[in-house]
Amino acid sequence: MKNKNYISWDEYFMGIAMISGMRSKDPSTQVGACIVDGDKKIIGVGYNGFPIGCPDDMFPWGKEGAFLETKYPYVCHAELNAILNSVTSTKNCIIYVGLFPCHECSKSIIQAGIKEIVYLSDKYSGTESDVAAKKMLDVSGVKYRKIEKINKKIVLEF
Repeated sequence: MKNKNYISWDEYFMGIAMISGMRSKDPSTQVGACIVDGDKKIIGVGYNGFPIGCPDDMFPWGKEGAFLETKYPYVCHAELNAILNSVTSTKNCIIYVGLFPCHECSKSIIQAGIKEIVYLSDKYSGTESDVAAKKMLDVSGVKYRKIEKINKKIVLEF
């Protein structure tokens, strides 16, 4: 008899996105993303962090203060990193991400040909960035759906 306590595909790929987010050194927001093709193969993962070659101890991680003294002009979001890290075309793929994409990431998702976004949190729902993102996604035909809280606890021990 087969094991009946296995995780769904959505749980599996969201789990990969969440574990990827744990690589982020951002003290306030750790987001990960996982891109999956039509054969349910992972083709790219990413997390929010500074670009390659920009040491994370030389740039600010704060959210307050003058623009250039915050993380915002320097951090690459998880979605963009996953797209840039993809090993093949992202056309018609699904991206799993812990936090609904901002308007900038939504542009990249659309341009990359990704067809669906699966997310956990819509923390910034109703903000101008969120409204712009959803407007672009709706017009371009990119679907998005929220996974309701997954009531599973997975513990990894190494």
